[in-house]
Amino acid sequence: MTELATMDFHPRPTAGEAKPWAFPAPERATLDNGLTVLHCHRPGQRLVAVEVLLDAPLDAEPAGLDGVATIMARAFSEGTDKHSAEEFAAELERCGATLDAHADHPGVRLSLEVPVSRLSKGLGLVADALRAPAFADSEVERLVRNRLDEIPHELANPSRRAAKELSRQLFPATARMSRPRQGTAETVEAIDAAAVRAFYERHVRPATATAVVVGDLTGVDLTALLGDTLGAWTGSAAQPRPVPPVTADDTGRVVIVDRPGAVQTQLLIGRIGPDRHDRVWPAQVLGTYCLGGTLTSRLDRVLREEKGYTYGVRAFGQVLRSTPDGSGAAMLAISGSVDTPNTGPALDDLWKVLRTLAEEGLTDAERDVAVQNLVGVAPLKYETAAAVAGTLADQVEQHLPDDYQATLYQQLAATGTVEATAAVVNAFPVDRLVTVLVGDAATIKEPVEALGIGEVTVVAAE
Repeated sequence: MTELATMDFHPRPTAGEAKPWAFPAPERATLDNGLTVLHCHRPGQRLVAVEVLLDAPLDAEPAGLDGVATIMARAFSEGTDKHSAEEFAAELERCGATLDAHADHPGVRLSLEVPVSRLSKGLGLVADALRAPAFADSEVERLVRNRLDEIPHELANPSRRAAKELSRQLFPATARMSRPRQGTAETVEAIDAAAVRAFYERHVRPATATAVVVGDLTGVDLTALLGDTLGAWTGSAAQPRPVPPVTADDTGRVVIVDRPGAVQTQLLIGRIGPDRHDRVWPAQVLGTYCLGGTLTSRLDRVLREEKGYTYGVRAFGQVLRSTPDGSGAAMLAISGSVDTPNTGPALDDLWKVLRTLAEEGLTDAERDVAVQNLVGVAPLKYETAAAVAGTLADQVEQHLPDDYQATLYQQLAATGTVEATAAVVNAFPVDRLVTVLVGDAATIKEPVEALGIGEVTVVAAE
């Protein structure tokens, strides 16, 4: 008791005021070779994230060679003029780095994560890959074989098959967006090292590329470091490249991809809408979140909680491509899966949710929860350097201003219930939706036709 009486008990600490948060603002620079650089100092983020964006979009792929951009992206890490493929992988591992690359409609993106103490080495390896990729015949042949092996697995995946069919239905056959991003078996099989080199020579150059660097840059002379690495990459000046307009047919209809005996039906319902340049985007994000962005959304509340048709249904907007003049497009979609016998009732209830939304609107409570979830958790979403770098890279690809994300959160918080309702109703009009169902056509075709939501056709699963 005596010892306790003489102990110095400090008062319990109290919580301080929360610090205001805003999405980080990057600084811009341009290297002598024309490469644009965005960098953002994030104290404490000792794992630096680097994104390199190349202006090599899918619609620039030569006819009959869909997938060459993907093969090129994968081949960047398969050797340079200094290292073989095995040596390059060993050098990355030696400096604790990871390097990924992928191709999409806007272009090719390389993503590096490396400890700041090894940043110079990591950037040097990326610079070598961009400056002098080997594109060895044997490595390209291996990547082509790997890609051919992936395609049957993708076709067997109901969600991937639904996405492929929706793109084919929405876009003209002549448009690159109508075809699989990574190519078909026929087009990939035609790709060789010569095709990869030709695509590289035509589209990859520093003058049309951007590098995003995010992390704790304390004590790092980034200007000198970039100059010695990515700055050593040379290439010709930028050439104007025409960008085809995005056109789509969203006439209301249903396409069933037949999977005889399937116990579930994969749903993908979509159309094309405005991208992030449109002033309606914040309200559309908010309204779409209320419709199907979380477990408490309307679609989940009805189809999952009340009816038990599904484990979850989601509504979302995904930018496909943006242009400097703001004439881009986004995919607006609803996706999920239901058990086969309840395919018709589930679609009926889904359409009822959309009609009720148009007639009665969202509630203030739904709007408030959506704002809290979208804006309130943003600081957690961007805790890592990679998350910040990825978002900044998205802004570059979509030709958005550097402060776009910070402004978006302000706009979301200021968007009212009426505006959010109007935006989501316009995004998902009940008579202008293309519905793709991957399932057993013999079981689901008749009940779906009875709903009257559009002409129903059946296609083979491949």
